[in-house]
Amino acid sequence: MRDMPCAPAAEHNSQPILEVLRHEFRTVSSVLEVGSGTGQHAVAFAAELVHLEWQTSDLDENHAGIRLWLAHAGLANVRPPLLLDVGTSGMLPLHYDAVFSANTAHIMNLHEVEKMFGLVSSALRSDGVFCLYGPLREGGDFNAVSNAEFDESLRRRDPAMGIRDIEQLDDFASTGAMKRVRRYAMPANNMLVVWRKYRSGERRDDT
Repeated sequence: MRDMPCAPAAEHNSQPILEVLRHEFRTVSSVLEVGSGTGQHAVAFAAELVHLEWQTSDLDENHAGIRLWLAHAGLANVRPPLLLDVGTSGMLPLHYDAVFSANTAHIMNLHEVEKMFGLVSSALRSDGVFCLYGPLREGGDFNAVSNAEFDESLRRRDPAMGIRDIEQLDDFASTGAMKRVRRYAMPANNMLVVWRKYRSGERRDDT
């Protein structure tokens, strides 16, 4: 494992995320992960959620690391990474029961975040769910001083980065025929938010 990329955050947050996904993905058979990073989440979750097929994806530069983790895990239900750049990719032709992404929205620019929601909508089957993990603001406010400091550090690196407002993500989701259905408080002042794609013929104001 010496040559395999390792993200300490993925080691720390995998278990609490998994406990949510056990519930949210209990009836799911296919998942697309947007931004698989090192591949650690993919192997951790696919190993426990053996009823589903996990499709990894990321920029080309991260594929080698993902493939190392996949080879080490030797799991039959996790797929090699797709090339996916949310800023330039067109609509996805494949359809999944669920999409998962972790710690991506705050390192993308806002246009890419909006584009990601469009890609998610194109990839999801009717009634599918999108689970997004990471730090978020609500009503323009941070839920912790540490997140305000993190946001400031992100914007110093790149003014286009930053912690996003959940209400703005709801707007992006609505454009893609999705609505927020659940939100989970997570360790280290993060959230896991779940949006569901409307069923065919479902009224947009239905709950």
